[in-house]
Amino acid sequence: WVKLAVTRARATGDPAVFWLDETRAHDANLIAKVKQYLPEHDTEGLDIRILAPEEATRLSVERIRRGENTISVTGNVLRDYLTDLFPILELGTSAKMLSVVPLMAGGGLFETGAGGSAPKHVQQLVKENYLRWDSLGEFFALVPSLEQYAEATGNTRAKVLADTLDRATATFLNEDKSPTRRVGGIDNRGSHFYLSLYWAQELARQTDDADLAKAFAQLAETLAGSEQQIVDELNAVQGEPADIGGYYQPDPAKAAAVMRPSATWNQALAALS
Repeated sequence: WVKLAVTRARATGDPAVFWLDETRAHDANLIAKVKQYLPEHDTEGLDIRILAPEEATRLSVERIRRGENTISVTGNVLRDYLTDLFPILELGTSAKMLSVVPLMAGGGLFETGAGGSAPKHVQQLVKENYLRWDSLGEFFALVPSLEQYAEATGNTRAKVLADTLDRATATFLNEDKSPTRRVGGIDNRGSHFYLSLYWAQELARQTDDADLAKAFAQLAETLAGSEQQIVDELNAVQGEPADIGGYYQPDPAKAAAVMRPSATWNQALAALS
């Protein structure tokens, strides 16, 4: 737990705050553990603090108002609360959050907020071929997943994928390409198109890996040039019932046909592979 805090602080350069209250007996014991284990790690140049929840909240909010990130180091119960509270305060939804949980064998669990109520969304998809699920949290989770893979294996190409995806999701947020709430606007499929467009563009313009830039240059150009046509093809299927072949166990071919209705986009992706 302490190692993860130091690792995240080192990776991001952001302050890491342990949310612990020395006046609570349980927290006092944890503080002793934190102080015991911190010296075992390289913390030089890092900003690592232990604050009671009230002070930690105040600091985090002050930094949020300045557009700055803060790493909250907590137990799982408080983590669950904070990853609902802060995104709701900041963005009006907890779908756009990410929490990182280390696994015993060295892997990582990258948990995101739900993109909506799945049963309701499937009901709407089957009724009017419109999928409102917001995958932004899943897009966010891919970045640290690729980063961890790059760090664990030394794969520099994975790091390029992570960095470019991070910038692509920033563009996605700025352009507000999450699903709209009703038929006629882009849904989950449109969101995935825009992520693929922005990611391909970032990969094409980066200079860290020339082969990757070359591989994605044509896709980026094709998607940008066909943007309106692809969006029109994706939106044209909305408003009519969709057959995915089942609820708990959809038919793969039927589900694929429903989720990939744009021939132009499919051809562009096929050309890449």
